Amino acid sequence: MTTRIAVVVGNPSPNSRTRRVAEDLAARIAEVTGSEIDETIELAEVTDEVFEWKSDRLDKLTERLATADYAVIATPTYKASYTGLLKAFLDRYDAGGLHGLTAIPVFTIGSPAHTLAVETTLRPLLVELGASVPTKGLAFPTAKFDDRANVLDEWVDSQKVYLRRH
Repeated sequence: MTTRIAVVVGNPSPNSRTRRVAEDLAARIAEVTGSEIDETIELAEVTDEVFEWKSDRLDKLTERLATADYAVIATPTYKASYTGLLKAFLDRYDAGGLHGLTAIPVFTIGSPAHTLAVETTLRPLLVELGASVPTKGLAFPTAKFDDRANVLDEWVDSQKVYLRRH
């Protein structure tokens, strides 16, 4: 049975560096786990519906995430935390709504001062929703965007043992 990776991007700007980092990381995780990667859930494309509780489109997206085996949940750092757009999307789940999902939290950061934000803000939210978060979160410095292959390879090398346990 093939496992599946969902990619969720909480950047309010479409086709962002955050998306590129998340998709590149998902590709590396797929190599380690043998998983298939779903089409990226780009939250910038659903900003007009994210606060509508009755939304077939968002119901389909939340179902895709909830039924994935792995998920890369990526956001730029806003005020030392995740974006409101990502929070509004994740608020659609009840506590435990992501049970069975192995989540990898990712922040793109502009300052080293935000390195711990991924661990202190997004990890607890994902755990509250029932996801397993066995790896260290990735705080990706946007200044290293052009060298992202090396940064991502380094992160995967240090964390792949936790991904293989799924």
